[in-house]
Amino acid sequence: MISRLTRSERIGAFLICIAVTLVGLVMAAGGQGDLMGAQGWVVLAFGAIMTLILMPRLEDPEPSEDRFASYYDDPTKVGIVIALIWAVIGMAMGVWVAALLAWPDLRFDAAWSGFGRLRPVHTSGVIFGFGGNALIATSFHVMQRTCRARMPSQLMPWFVLIGYNLFCVVAASGYFMGVTQSKEYAEPEWYADIWLVVVWVVYFVLYMRTLARRNEPHIYVANWYYLAFILVVAMLHIVNNLAVPASWLGAKSYSAFSGVQDAMTQWWYGHNAVAFFLTSGFLGMLYYFLPKRAERPIYSYRLSILSFWGITFFYMWAGSHHLHYTALPQWVQTLGMTFSVMLLVPSWASAGNALMTLNGAWAKVRDDATLRFMMVAAVFYGLSTFEGSFMAIRPVNGLSHYTDWTVGHVHAGAMGWVALITFGSIYAVTPMLWRRQRMYSAKAVEWHFWLALAGTVIYVFAMWNSGIIQGLMWRTYNDTGTLRYSFLESMIAMHPYYIARALGGLLFLIGACIALWNVVMTIRHAPKLVPERDHPISSGTSGQTVPAAE
Repeated sequence: MISRLTRSERIGAFLICIAVTLVGLVMAAGGQGDLMGAQGWVVLAFGAIMTLILMPRLEDPEPSEDRFASYYDDPTKVGIVIALIWAVIGMAMGVWVAALLAWPDLRFDAAWSGFGRLRPVHTSGVIFGFGGNALIATSFHVMQRTCRARMPSQLMPWFVLIGYNLFCVVAASGYFMGVTQSKEYAEPEWYADIWLVVVWVVYFVLYMRTLARRNEPHIYVANWYYLAFILVVAMLHIVNNLAVPASWLGAKSYSAFSGVQDAMTQWWYGHNAVAFFLTSGFLGMLYYFLPKRAERPIYSYRLSILSFWGITFFYMWAGSHHLHYTALPQWVQTLGMTFSVMLLVPSWASAGNALMTLNGAWAKVRDDATLRFMMVAAVFYGLSTFEGSFMAIRPVNGLSHYTDWTVGHVHAGAMGWVALITFGSIYAVTPMLWRRQRMYSAKAVEWHFWLALAGTVIYVFAMWNSGIIQGLMWRTYNDTGTLRYSFLESMIAMHPYYIARALGGLLFLIGACIALWNVVMTIRHAPKLVPERDHPISSGTSGQTVPAAE
């Protein structure tokens, strides 16, 4: 893979690695307290290893010019494998966290093994490690095919992919050490935030440069969603993490916001992270891989654009529905509730568009587990968005918020929508990238589908029951006007549901392990489609309704 870089690109990568090594050295030597110094060693080790890998390859001969006649898929290949590794790590942490809630003694005599530190490792590992790497990898694949153009740089995609994973590792190590910015969403330290901004700007520039040099006049709708994901996530990340460091050699920082303004900013960030990271980016996957796998055109291109603009505009105003019955002004709460209900229209437009695309292809859905992943993901997307709009209504929110019902809602979207469309897309793209006839084991894909579906259903139904019981117990009064149940009694009532949640998560984790094994075996042992070669840039057209051919 390194040999495919030009000499100037190898030198550029080498200089970047030296710079990262020096930054890690400064952090390790001058860091005040354990956190920055320890993370400095992580950065130093990463930079040193990458430098040692690149150093002997600086004088490799220039790659042949015919490489520009093919798509550049090496970063996509690596990104898919990394995404699955993060999936296994993040979901394993999730099972551990779920087990801790059912059996609190399942921990070591170490601070890092407590719920408060493992929980952000789970959420960030699954959302940003698994989901983020899958989005980056598939966006590289999709934008090249739908633009019929190779990425303009071979260094930039590697910088984005590797730089992003350095951020993920630094963030996870900070969570284990117990130091974050103390926000609703546990945020990594200020220096990690700055690094992610640099990586994300390069990502945005790479995407725009590829679109600018496209050979297809039409910009396929998947690119609209991917681009919204890149642009808005950058804006959310910068605003939410505005902070003033206490010192340049310490991890501590002070947020630029406080009080109700900080709460509103956090939920503006939090709900729009759901919108543009966990929805918009994965709709980009859906709009490319589902019609391609079904070999059917998108049911309605115009509906997909209408949905895009509806989601982009409405979601921006919806975050305040998380702050009902708080010090936030009433009109702001009502505004968030109103836009949340309106969101049902563009959300169901996308879910319906996906399902209508499958008209005439239901036999394939029955026989093809990969396509079934995508179909069920669209169904869960529709269900989750309906539930989200319903839970945003103030009286419903009074029952559901702060209970396990919200946890069930989040995981219906995360497991049923985000994870299933990601696994389906990975199963669809893996044989294409490695020029294999099929996945190594079709039975393993089937097993993964049913394990994932069973795990999701068990998890979500357990949390729905748990959350509604919690909400009712917390609102039940006796004849004297005092609460009938103590908080401890409500926790005892939750125990069977917490066991069920751990079981559902375990089934989902087993499915993720099967996926990683199947992809690795496909790369190593599945029968080849043609003699190994790069993918030539298609001379076909993507048109307005169906993605470009391979």
